[in-house]
Amino acid sequence: MWEERYSAEEYAYGTEPNDFLAAMAGRLPTGRCLCVAEGEGRNAVYLAGLGHRVTAVDSAAAGLAKARRLAAERGVEIDCRQADLADFPIQPDSWDSVVSIFCHLPPVLRADLHRRLVAGLRPGGMLLLEAYTPTQIALGTGGPPDAALTMTLDELRRELEGLEFLHAAELEREVIEGRYHTGRGAVVQLLARRP
Repeated sequence: MWEERYSAEEYAYGTEPNDFLAAMAGRLPTGRCLCVAEGEGRNAVYLAGLGHRVTAVDSAAAGLAKARRLAAERGVEIDCRQADLADFPIQPDSWDSVVSIFCHLPPVLRADLHRRLVAGLRPGGMLLLEAYTPTQIALGTGGPPDAALTMTLDELRRELEGLEFLHAAELEREVIEGRYHTGRGAVVQLLARRP
């Protein structure tokens, strides 16, 4: 599905960064940044433009090809890795920041990934995340069709144990990101730091 979506000429979710990321980016420590489920690269390219050394991971080759193209157009470099997040190696204590924007996975895989991301942060490193909540299903303005793939703040507090939550909220906001995220969205947002 993702290969087909990203094979279109247009950028499925646009070329500008996610609003929450743009609002919070100044709080992320500059350094090695891991962007998971990065798709066509809009967030990775934005962060590279701010001076981060970005690794963008996605399972779809078509998305990463567009990420490389966008990076070249914007005059920045990103390291693109095609991988399934179930298998992608995350070394402990190796990332200054991790960015997860609308990375919707089955609950068991998500919990495992989140555990590995916590361990992968360096002390003082930060995780920034935005995802849809179960309330989003009724809104129908984007995101997964299955509530099991969405997230709640309570679930994230359990899955990201060990992090200090600096910002954490469930809210509704306008999400205007290309043709697949357009309209009122029910989201969970967090910025958390590894002590």
